Amino acid sequence: MTPDAMAARIVRYGELKPCKTAFIDAHTPGSDQKENFTIIGGGVSESPDQHVHIADTPGFNIGAAGQPPNCRNSLHSHRTAEVFFVLKGRWRFFWGRWGNAGEVVLEEGDIFNIPTGIFRGFENIGTDYGMIMAILGGDDAGGGVIWAPQVIEDARDHGLVLGDNGKLYDSKQGQTLPEGVAPMPLLSDAELAAFPEPGTAQVIPDYVARYWDMMALSDRQPCKVIGAEGVLRDRPGFEVEFLSRGSIPDTPYSTPRHEVLMPMRGHWRLSWEGGSTVLNPGDTAAIPPSLSHAIAPAMTGEASLYRVTATDDPAGPTRPQ
Repeated sequence: MTPDAMAARIVRYGELKPCKTAFIDAHTPGSDQKENFTIIGGGVSESPDQHVHIADTPGFNIGAAGQPPNCRNSLHSHRTAEVFFVLKGRWRFFWGRWGNAGEVVLEEGDIFNIPTGIFRGFENIGTDYGMIMAILGGDDAGGGVIWAPQVIEDARDHGLVLGDNGKLYDSKQGQTLPEGVAPMPLLSDAELAAFPEPGTAQVIPDYVARYWDMMALSDRQPCKVIGAEGVLRDRPGFEVEFLSRGSIPDTPYSTPRHEVLMPMRGHWRLSWEGGSTVLNPGDTAAIPPSLSHAIAPAMTGEASLYRVTATDDPAGPTRPQ
């Protein structure tokens, strides 16, 4: 593979293109400053303004959310997996019909495999602009967002209407629902009752992994984070591993499946037959199947990286028991 061909498969952090109108709460006070990034795959954006960096999907989607302090992402649910790790800042994740069933605070490097089928939201509680990276289950993540009724009502009061076609219409820009398109219906009380309300103690042990724990577990081999044998045992259609300086492969390797590399700390040299490049924190590299390649820290000091690999498992829901 030529360097140019590989460059087309790498999205640099500094080249990410944000969308500020991606979701229904784009005008809602407290949520109107967030930025959404679609890195690999179409993601779940409801806006035609969303820029997609790499359209082809490897069996899952990669995205990101950037928010200034005190900015919140409103309560919503997904039909497939949604996994976040904190790249920058300090974040509070909360869940439940009203966002008060449970919560957890994540620091840089921590990862959260949020159970599907529950309403969830998150906010930057740090002092600077924060960034979280996301892995979404399935090739087609579109249409996978279900909003809590109060989010739809608040958005309407601030000029944004979500059609039942999954698209947003902004009355502040003179837009109206097209003929034949109705507003997205609110969930009924019976439908809402089907959404679980797990408490904090039910969720954290099986769905949250801490950065420094994974650093310790990766001192000699990659730490399996999400997967059938992972710290977080789940099969959402992909596996997640955590690599540090002590767990890098000794020789070049290849896999028959799609692989995505996402550095967390340090600078990593990616080499393959035909070239090499350095990956930095926040970069995303999509490695094609069967390409022999090697990764290694490019400098001294702390180094960590998330590696995501597609599996044959369906991108279906898992819930806390």
